[in-house]
Amino acid sequence: MILEEVVEFLKKVPPFQFLEDTELKKIAAGVSMEYYPSGSTILYQEGPASEYLRVIKKGGVKVFIRSADNEEVVIDYRGEGDVFGLLSMVKGDRSIANVIAVEDTISYLIDKQTILALLDTHPSVTEFFLKSFLNKYIDKTYKEMHNKSLLYGGGDKLLFTTPIGELSNRKVITAPNDITIKEASEIMSKHKIGSLVLVTTEGVPVGIVTNRDFRDKVVSKGRQVTDSVTSIMSSSLIKAEARDYCFEALLKMLRYNIHHVLVVDEGKLKGIITNHDLMMLQGISPISIVKELESQQTIEGLIPVSKKINKIVSLLLKEGAKASNITRIISEINDRLVKKIIDITERELGKPPVNYCWIVFGSEGRKEQTFKTDQDNAIIYDDTDTKEEAEKAKVYFSVFASHIRDGLLKCGFPLCPANYMATNPQWCQPLKVWKKYFSNWVSEPVQDSILKSLIFFDFRPLYGEISFAEKLRDHLIIILKDQKVFLGYLANVIIKNMPPVGFLKSFVVEKSGEHKDMLNLKIKGVSMLVDIVRLFSLERGIRETSTLERLNVLKNSHTTAKEYAEEIEHAFEFIMLLRIQHQLEQIQSGSDPDNFIDPKKLSNLEKKTMKEAFHLVSKIQDSIIERYKSLIW
Repeated sequence: MILEEVVEFLKKVPPFQFLEDTELKKIAAGVSMEYYPSGSTILYQEGPASEYLRVIKKGGVKVFIRSADNEEVVIDYRGEGDVFGLLSMVKGDRSIANVIAVEDTISYLIDKQTILALLDTHPSVTEFFLKSFLNKYIDKTYKEMHNKSLLYGGGDKLLFTTPIGELSNRKVITAPNDITIKEASEIMSKHKIGSLVLVTTEGVPVGIVTNRDFRDKVVSKGRQVTDSVTSIMSSSLIKAEARDYCFEALLKMLRYNIHHVLVVDEGKLKGIITNHDLMMLQGISPISIVKELESQQTIEGLIPVSKKINKIVSLLLKEGAKASNITRIISEINDRLVKKIIDITERELGKPPVNYCWIVFGSEGRKEQTFKTDQDNAIIYDDTDTKEEAEKAKVYFSVFASHIRDGLLKCGFPLCPANYMATNPQWCQPLKVWKKYFSNWVSEPVQDSILKSLIFFDFRPLYGEISFAEKLRDHLIIILKDQKVFLGYLANVIIKNMPPVGFLKSFVVEKSGEHKDMLNLKIKGVSMLVDIVRLFSLERGIRETSTLERLNVLKNSHTTAKEYAEEIEHAFEFIMLLRIQHQLEQIQSGSDPDNFIDPKKLSNLEKKTMKEAFHLVSKIQDSIIERYKSLIW
């Protein structure tokens, strides 16, 4: 390998083209070269970290991951002049993707120390890699990958998309820089801390003292404790700007071999970020949380993991995820959590006397959960032959359901105020009783029957003998056939929930009470669309329970749904997203999430979109009235 040849090549390749010739010669002197035949694997997903940054001299590679269902998701193809292996090399833990040669490929290899030194001394190199990775993560390819594998949310990506300031909420103990050594020691002792940041009267950090300073500079030197603390402080503080991304903080920790970095915002101390914070950031990706859930063996072990789930919503919103994608991910993770609780309970109580199916309904049944919602669940168990068997099943499932209810409560799922839970004996029954319930509700559509139908007909199986739920769904589809009277009752409920737009197209808000002048996004928003799509699904015997999945099937079989499917989907996504954003803001400000927004705070575009959504509901309600006109009262 000729040195000049390497230098000439690197001169044409960013970010090395930004460097002086002398720097390039130093780098070239340490470069090695490798050859990869076409089809050979260079890096493995979850395999050893790369020890080098590889610059492709000739040939090309494919970078891809395998999703949980073993689907290959291509992230990128890279050719001459492109690099790969940077992130795993810098982090030094594992490779996050597979890299294979798609043709005979030759690469130059630059070692970690050289790259870290460049990142440390050449801002243009750092900026190039940062922008390069950001673009890679937010470009179309990555979004496609994201959509294909929603549970894949590499924590590595978060390092490039999360500002340091968002993690540095920890209060840093500080003291004025004009105190004595004794006073500094007393403050550290009082707060049980190993270091103390010293600040000016303007709050600007100017130094830090640690336990080691007291040992090496005071005790061993016989220094007076009445001396100024500035005489022993270290003034070379490692700081990071709050607006920088976490990757910058990680680099500084690696460069200076430290475990914490002070965070400043326009010069003033904002907080501190530690290597533990960065680990936690990576630990709140959806895939990490699922792995953590699966590894727990007790309810107590699940509790801290369950508290991380809400944080995912914030991250997904930041990534620009659609509301339906957010709810799919949250529902998937919540499903795993509930299954784990059931699994643990079954292990504790022993095998049930008969097979059963744990079902969920409401927003959980529709896979439209956002933040933790009420427990809406029930048990369908196998039909028994004798009174003894029936009694045995009744006793077992009563205790079983209570254990699960308590486990869910500990993990943040509130009890259902209306007691629609498996602990209620009414909702813990053999299959034959459930069939009877459904038949009665459909054949005698009084107000109570309609209310229960709206709740329970969105059921889906979550755990156990899934065929019981399938049989119940089969039964429902059969009994609904030609039941226009029952469907007419549902239609009446739907059309009576009028869109909240008044004269001159102003929003109709709550007239009194705690939420006076507010708009209820659940009742006067999401529910209107959910109810309409549910009615159409019951008319056509659709088995899906999610609103958008139902809509997708209905496009091919329902005239009204086909005409308005796209508009319904847009309206649903918009209102759901508005609701999620509103609830997240409440949670972040320490309030309990609700569904009430102040329409005056919406932007003009949001108001216009909201009114169009309500206009759409109104049009569809008119078509429902026309369809059921003989049954409307």
